[in-house]
Amino acid sequence: MKKRVFITFLLLVLLAIILFAWELLGPATAFSPDKYYLYIKTGMNYPQLMQLIRKDTVLNSPTVFEWVASRTDYPTNVKAGKYEIKKDMSMMEILHMLRNGRQVPVNLVITKLRTKEDMSSLVGKKFECDSLAFIKFLNDNDFLREYHVDSNTVMTIIFPNTYAYYWNTTPNRIFKKFVAAYKNFWTEERLQLAHEHHLNPTTAYILASIVEEETNKNEDKGNVASVYMNRLAIGMKLAADPTVKFALRNFELKRVYDKYLLTESPYNTYKYAGLPPGPICTPSPETLDEVLHAPKTNYLYFVAKPDFSGYSNFSENFAQHMQYAKLYQKALDEQMKIGQAAKAGAAK
Repeated sequence: MKKRVFITFLLLVLLAIILFAWELLGPATAFSPDKYYLYIKTGMNYPQLMQLIRKDTVLNSPTVFEWVASRTDYPTNVKAGKYEIKKDMSMMEILHMLRNGRQVPVNLVITKLRTKEDMSSLVGKKFECDSLAFIKFLNDNDFLREYHVDSNTVMTIIFPNTYAYYWNTTPNRIFKKFVAAYKNFWTEERLQLAHEHHLNPTTAYILASIVEEETNKNEDKGNVASVYMNRLAIGMKLAADPTVKFALRNFELKRVYDKYLLTESPYNTYKYAGLPPGPICTPSPETLDEVLHAPKTNYLYFVAKPDFSGYSNFSENFAQHMQYAKLYQKALDEQMKIGQAAKAGAAK
């Protein structure tokens, strides 16, 4: 009888061990999707973390997690960050990941941005620091002085690319990776090319931002840049339509009418000579290279070709330019008539 009781007791102990081992090493997640992202904010303590885990029903048994966590000193070693918990991960896998701070990287993909506000909004959606913290950083001239930029030219540091960070990266560290990419781009060869065009990294970037907004055709970018460099050389106003759109903060404008040219802004290159005080977008590295390799021309004007191919006709004098401009205007008028006729036909 005693032997039977003892065997039964051993079986129960063995079963308890197996069940506990299953709790530790078997699937421990309680959510339905393939993965869950656990965001542990900077300064969050262990009780707050457990409250979040329970609220979001992350684990099948938070109580078991707490029991194991308390025996591995995790409650005093909570590390902030973004953690990817995959469905059916075990309790030990999750705890080991959290205790070692193995965050999932966050990719910040920068394409064409136009304003510091756009940049800050993008950062605010991706990282723990919000958009207000980042815009404050971008406007801090005392801090930016270290990087030889100010609140107007700070965006010249930022190149379109994909940057990998951790979710709780600070604005300062986010920016430092931009600086590293900036330094990598500005090789001795590129610096020399800029110098030959009487430019530096800041002014070359600002000019490239205008070229970026003027045309999508790489074949035309060098000539467009040469137009503006020639105007700068003789003290002629750049008169670039994209700078007016930037001054108005209206990037959907299809045509820039005369009334818009009176806009009071240092970015309005119809009103003020020279380059604007900062870039009007983040140009691609390819556009910057087209600017740096811009040919020597006598062009002072350009206008879209009347075939609507996206390419431009370039001119050395105003009379020639007006001939091309009239051809383009005629093509626009004809296109408008066709569009109106099509609408009228559809309305019948």
